[in-house]
Amino acid sequence: MAGMDHNDVLFSRARAVIPGGVNSPVRAFRAVGGTPRFVQRAQGPHFWDADGRRYIDYIGSWGPMILGHGHPAVLEAVQKAALDGFSFGAPTEREIELAEAIIALVPSLEMVRLVSSGTEAGMSAIRLARGATGRKTIVKFEGCYHGHADALLVKAGSGLATFGNPTSAGVPPEVVQHTMVLEYNNLAQIEAAFAEHGADIACVIIEPIAGNMNFVRASVPFMARCRELCSRHGALLVFDEVMTGFRVALGGAQSVYAGLIPGFEPDMTVMGKVIGGGMPLAAFGGKRAVMEQLAPLGPVYQAGTLSGNPVATACGLATLAEIRKPGFFDALSAKTRALVNGLTAEAESAGVPFAADCEGGMFGFFLLPGLPQNYAAVMKSDGARFNTLFHGLLDRGVYIAPALYEAGFVSAAHTDEDIAATLAAAREVFAAL
Repeated sequence: MAGMDHNDVLFSRARAVIPGGVNSPVRAFRAVGGTPRFVQRAQGPHFWDADGRRYIDYIGSWGPMILGHGHPAVLEAVQKAALDGFSFGAPTEREIELAEAIIALVPSLEMVRLVSSGTEAGMSAIRLARGATGRKTIVKFEGCYHGHADALLVKAGSGLATFGNPTSAGVPPEVVQHTMVLEYNNLAQIEAAFAEHGADIACVIIEPIAGNMNFVRASVPFMARCRELCSRHGALLVFDEVMTGFRVALGGAQSVYAGLIPGFEPDMTVMGKVIGGGMPLAAFGGKRAVMEQLAPLGPVYQAGTLSGNPVATACGLATLAEIRKPGFFDALSAKTRALVNGLTAEAESAGVPFAADCEGGMFGFFLLPGLPQNYAAVMKSDGARFNTLFHGLLDRGVYIAPALYEAGFVSAAHTDEDIAATLAAAREVFAAL
């Protein structure tokens, strides 16, 4: 292994014992090429790789690190909780406190159930929607990701409002036969789906801002119509806010839409990432009448040995306490907007097709002349040019998502100097594109 750096050495070791050398596919750099960076430590808006190189971090553990790494108040809470015990398999007061804190910030929620991952929360919300409505069909949108539960690993078939085909080996077609996949932001398709199948639809699940298409907003007319159709036909509107919850605004993306659509709220919400502050923790919730269908009160079964873990809930509570402070989201939004506006200006100066958007501490960009509205349009972004951009930034100490279709994240720990350094790096790379 002469001549290999420590990241190469670790990746070689990892590939011998872990499929692809990683425990989540996007970490492998398969889309962009090269060797993934193995993180040794992180602090504030930075992390250091196996060779001690420092990077400005714009993935933030894919969203949870809204305060940056190693925030003192969060560290103190976690250390104290760890001294009391790692896991009990029995109720704790802290679980109640976290549930109360989430409900206080998200008006659509009356009850929540804590779980350990976004996939678990999404899977459980779908089961609960089916159990509460007595219906089978679920509607999702192409390009939205709701975890790797079997029924949600699906893509559209041909034609309008068709049912899905599995996108992963190991998922039998029968498992996804009741999953309907529509085009994001397509009003005609959602109208047709309800016209034909409205009595069978248990729920519509949607990322209000799709972060796995990089950053694509649901239009206000589209979201308003989804709400109207669900209400008219007795289906539940499920917001997947694993990525956007407490990240784009204190009340999540639903609070953004509530400010644009009078009386708007989803029936159920799936959350994760920020509510755990970097620990494995997620939740799903909704109105009391729906949530009381869950065991032990109702017939819909869901359980988890580590659900409501005492160390994770301490981390989440400390994180929520910080982001609730006056002015937090105004300052975070200003930093994110400065980054996005700066990148846009640098790309324009270099003559590179570029479009970007942001909300709160979440952002995304496309190597396109305008913002896309659906997955098909996103796929037209220039992948080869993105790979050059990614590696150019990486070589200059800026770490963005190693995939064309993933959103980015700014933390409260990012400074003006970090953003200036990022823009200086981007200026050099754009000039070479």
